[in-house]
Formats: sequence, structure tokens, C-alpha cells
Amino acid sequence: MTHRVAAIDCGTNSIRLLIADLESNSDDLERSRGSSGAARASRPPLTDLSREMRIVRLGEGVDRTGRLSAAALDRTMTALREYADLIAETKLFPSMGGYRPPFPLEAIRMVATSATRDAENSQEFTDRVVEVLGVPPEVISGDEEARLSFTGATRELAGTPLVAEGAGPPYLVTDIGGGSTEFILGGAEGVDSERSVNIGCVRMTERHLHGDPPLDHEVADTVADIDAALALAAATVPVDKASTLVGLAGSVTTVAGIALGLDHYDSDRIHHSRVSAARVHEIATELLAMTRAERAAIPVMHPGRVDVIGAGALILDRIMTRFGFAEVLVSEHDILDGIAWSLVP
Repeated sequence: MTHRVAAIDCGTNSIRLLIADLESNSDDLERSRGSSGAARASRPPLTDLSREMRIVRLGEGVDRTGRLSAAALDRTMTALREYADLIAETKLFPSMGGYRPPFPLEAIRMVATSATRDAENSQEFTDRVVEVLGVPPEVISGDEEARLSFTGATRELAGTPLVAEGAGPPYLVTDIGGGSTEFILGGAEGVDSERSVNIGCVRMTERHLHGDPPLDHEVADTVADIDAALALAAATVPVDKASTLVGLAGSVTTVAGIALGLDHYDSDRIHHSRVSAARVHEIATELLAMTRAERAAIPVMHPGRVDVIGAGALILDRIMTRFGFAEVLVSEHDILDGIAWSLVP
């Protein structure tokens, strides 16, 4: 049976949309949900109809002020109106004009993560989303964010050649966001343990990396902050049990694009590429030594990531160094895909 669903992930730095057709079969899809919400099942396919991303920097200044700024909210609502139009164009729902189509809850899910968890005026954000989209966003916990990321990143891996090539479970999935980074350990049976820590590319940039390029002491302060958070993660998640590190989100995929030497951003080539720890360290070091203009000139660089990619690459580098991973398996599929799968009955 085909399920057409729309998933929206609103993070600290970007807001993303996935409209997809998912195939499920009640005869061979057995969902045995425990605390992780994982499914023990065959792997039905997911077909993209639309996959969009806008850099809106919703979390800009939240670490300092504790509030979502008016400008950040306006940017986010502009992008959300575009997504409402795209959803309507897929005929997912009957049109009622404006931006208030009758979105049934079982067919659309919008998840909001780190920035809105931290903000004092999160209710204003919720009210404006309802006005535009017709349904409220779910401001999920870090643990739920971790479980969705794990599902999105690993559900398609079983039975692929990657497993035979050594990229098998248990997986440590790390999702480097704008405000937080998630660590999720698990395998075919779902999530075993997870931890969300408050290090992200936007948060670390705003807190420490102010120079152009960043000064040595700024980088050192960032490393100290990251390493302290990694110690917290390791206290909860037994990272030494993982066989494969799976890296998610824009910082990781941008590093992969640089490692591959691409002359433009190519999702197909980046997805499931593998980057060595030595190359990640080299790229992070180079990015932190560049000026903003030099980073902006990198062919795979999204304009919205220019300011924060140094911090994102450094987080990945410290994860691989501290936890001893020789390489990272890069995934373009992440929490957004996990949100979509959560809508399949």
C-alpha cells in the first residue's frame, strides 16, 4: 500500500521538506515498537516527490538572548509558505485557498528541534506555524529527535553492499545540527541508547568563532567546549560498541562534498560516500584557516553554511578523533526521512 506523506524538519539553521511515497505491506511489515519506536520489518521503499531545504537561521541569537528573533521567525514563515504551496501542488490535500488547507494529521508532520526547545517565545512560533500550515509543530525532545534520525539514516542500509563492505551495525549515528548534536547507538532491532548535547555549528560559531578567520584561542575554546560535550555523550552512549559511524546533516555532507572534490553539490554522489578521519581533520583545519570569502568560494558550499561550516567540520573531526573512528559513512537521509517513516501506519 502506498502512503503519500509530507515531513517538515525545522532546526536551528535550516527548515526542510520531504514529500514522499512510502510503500508498506501489512502482511510483511510487522511493527514491534518498544521504547525506541523502532520497526522490525522488511524495508519498503521511499520515493522522493520533493526534497527541499532553506537556510532560515531560526536559532540565530537564541544561545545569547533565549528568544527567537522577529527576523528569524519571518524568514522561517516565508519558507513555510513556500512548502505549503508545494504540498498543495502534489494534491496531497484538497485545496481550500490561502495557506490553510485541511492537512490531516496522519499525512503531515512538522517537527521542531533545538532552537524552539530553548526559546522563551516558542508559543509565538507555534501560533505562526498553525496560521501558515494548519497544524502545530511538534517541539520534540532530544531523545525523540535521536530516534527519528536513527530511523531515517539506517532503515535503508540493511541488505545493501555497504554492510558486506564493512559498514554494518551496530551503528553510531551522529546528527550535527545547528544547536545540538545527537548520538544514537543501535542496530537492526532499533535504538539501544541515545544522547543529545548542546553543541551545534550555529551555537559553537556564535559562542566562540568570531574572527575572520577564527583566532587560535577561539578554535581552542571551541575544541574544549566540544570535548566536554563528547564526554557527556560517552557517559550515556557506549560508543566503543559501534562498528560504523554514520554522519548526518549539512556540515557532514558539505565536508563529504569537499573530500570528493565536487564542482557542485551532488546529493547522489555524497550519499553513502565514506570519508577518512585524516581527510576530515585536514578539511576542518583548512576551513578554520579560511576567510569567509574563501569558504564562500568552495563549489559545494551552500551560502547559508558559509558562516558555520568551520564549527560543523570541527565537531565531526573531534567526534572521530575522540571516539577512534577511522572513517565516517555519510548519509543524505536523516531525521526528515525518519519523520516520514513515522507517518506510515
